[in-house]
Order: sequence, then structure tokens, then C-alpha cells
Amino acid sequence: MRVKRGVTAHRRHNRVLKLTKGMQAARRRSFRLAKQAIIRAMQYAYRDRRNKKRDLRGVWITRINAAARDNGITYARLIAGLKGNNITLDRKILAELAATEPKVFNSIAAIAKK
Repeated sequence: MRVKRGVTAHRRHNRVLKLTKGMQAARRRSFRLAKQAIIRAMQYAYRDRRNKKRDLRGVWITRINAAARDNGITYARLIAGLKGNNITLDRKILAELAATEPKVFNSIAAIAKK
């Protein structure tokens, strides 16, 4: 007996086409091009979830450096001073303190200066 795949294929096509929301032209309408676009988009998404962490670390360092220089110390000396005093705050937290709690960051920078 022959198996008719109409419903299954239609459902599969709709699932792929639904993922192309926001794309333009044939990528949105043609199943073949939509499938290729989705595969590529997923690869970029996977890669960039990792790159995002890398990029954010650079932003944190820039913010910490700016706040440290306001306190008369460089970023490198600040980090070295924190390690010397056994203060284990990561760069994400330091950047957050520099932006939202400048008084707390100033006191941390003063400790690192010593």
C-alpha cells in the first residue's frame, strides 16, 4: 500500500517556513531557500552566542578602565592590586559597580591603590 505524505510534508514545510519570520522575498516563501536560510541562521546564532561572551568582556574592561582612571589608577594596576589583596570580584561585577555604585567602586580602587 502506498503512503501519502501530503499532511506530513505540509506540516514539515510549515514548521520551517514559520522559522523564517522576518526574512524577505523567497527566503520567506520558498521551502528550499527557507531551509537553507534557517540552517545558516542557526549556525550564526550558535557561533554568536559564544562571541557575545567575548565581546562583553571587552566592554566590561573598558568600563572598569574608565572608572579606574577617574580614581587615578590604571586598569592593570587595579586588577593587580585586587589580586594582591585577595579581592575576588570578576570583571562583570566590577563594571556593574563602576556604572551603578561609584562610591563602592571608589573604595575598592582605594584598596587596590595601597
